[in-house]
Amino acid sequence: MSSLFPALTGAPAERAAVRFGDRSLAYGELGAASGALAARIGGAARVAVWATPTLETAVAVLAALEAGVAAVPLNPKSGEKELGHILSDSAPSVVLAAPGDELPAPLGDLERVDVDAHATGPRSRPAPEASDEDPALIVYTSGTTGPPKGAVIPRRAVAHTLDALADAWQWTGEDVLVHGLPLFHVHGLVLGILGPLRRGGSVRHLGRFSTEGVARELNDGATMVFGVPTMYHRIAQTLPEDPGLAQALGKARLLVSGSAALPVHDHERITAATGQRVVERYGMTETLMNTSVRADGEPRAGTVGVPLPGVELRLVEEDGTPITSYDGETVGEIQVRGPNLFTEYLNRPDATTAAFTEDGWFRTGDMAVRDPDGYVRIVGRKATDLIKSGGYKIGAGEIENALLEHAGVREAAVTGEPDADLGERIVAWIVPADHRSPPTDEELADHVARRLAPHKRPRVVHHLAALPRNDMGKIMKRALRHD
Repeated sequence: MSSLFPALTGAPAERAAVRFGDRSLAYGELGAASGALAARIGGAARVAVWATPTLETAVAVLAALEAGVAAVPLNPKSGEKELGHILSDSAPSVVLAAPGDELPAPLGDLERVDVDAHATGPRSRPAPEASDEDPALIVYTSGTTGPPKGAVIPRRAVAHTLDALADAWQWTGEDVLVHGLPLFHVHGLVLGILGPLRRGGSVRHLGRFSTEGVARELNDGATMVFGVPTMYHRIAQTLPEDPGLAQALGKARLLVSGSAALPVHDHERITAATGQRVVERYGMTETLMNTSVRADGEPRAGTVGVPLPGVELRLVEEDGTPITSYDGETVGEIQVRGPNLFTEYLNRPDATTAAFTEDGWFRTGDMAVRDPDGYVRIVGRKATDLIKSGGYKIGAGEIENALLEHAGVREAAVTGEPDADLGERIVAWIVPADHRSPPTDEELADHVARRLAPHKRPRVVHHLAALPRNDMGKIMKRALRHD
């Protein structure tokens, strides 16, 4: 088995590898710490990792991957019921945690191994018996339609996604990444920690995102920023009063947003203040990364770019018929195929079978349109964001973007609800910029009709103090529908 991280043994020992706050490890130290832990857990089938934003989490996951052991990242904010389900489903033999971390009751019966981030010894060497198809990670989905499912991600998928992103983003060992994302999911862990280390570069984790932290690291040589839309929205709001932040962002080689769509108006505000364009990419737990705007391609706000090297992508009608016209208007479900895919849902053969077509395409459940040059624009989830109104198929995402372009709207979400005449009517949920003088329903409807088309205007508008969001900043629309 070839190492997923050749720099653990090949990079200069003194080269900076990972930093969390004021704690850091060079490649020599990281290789020694992960190697020592890998020797200790070698032979296990699976290990759980208490995935706090710390050096210990990075060492634990690297050790598992170098030992050929599947790692199960655990969200430290998960409730006991969810944790209990994940542990019984994945059956790890031990939990890896930072010394001193207090673990909740569901982990009480599991053997605990404290991670020594400063262990000494030979630098890490991969276990020879693991293959590219063996599990690297088991990452649990959000569980919006039932208990979370464990997506089994093979080593092959990790390697392919990180190498495809290196091609798309011109990512090298000279890059220094800064981010403040959680480490229990694909964006923060695979892209944000494993990505730099596969390239032989370095990563600086803020512990907790702040615009001050981003500016500080960019002024100190960082070249890339990874974030989610809520982070970039905070950046966009801060820029007018903070010329230092604009200057720092102007030094970045690449700004990347993912996990949800970044509103067009935030793109525009950031570009106007910094001269930089934010790159968006599209992926899922089950597929890792599928598409991205390329560093050497045309930046186009509101799109997630083109398929990554090696990834096949198609749009299909509801009956599964492939859509062949790329007209920027025809909405279809995204299906993907390629070496970036997971192998199965753990212990869920029926769910695994249902997730794939007979010819091996994964059904993402995401709805999109495709421009003539292949750029993909996601308009929402099939289950919550596809609205069938008056004979039209309408994606909620484009209406949300249009609403956010109105000066009186701070946040927006769009859903559909039954309508005797239209089938479904479009419902807007907005957080006004000024609660004392919110825009009228008619004003918002006219605004959307002018921006998009009359049949896409909201028929009902609800005003909220805030939209319900999960840890990744994604709007939880099922909660809206039950308000």
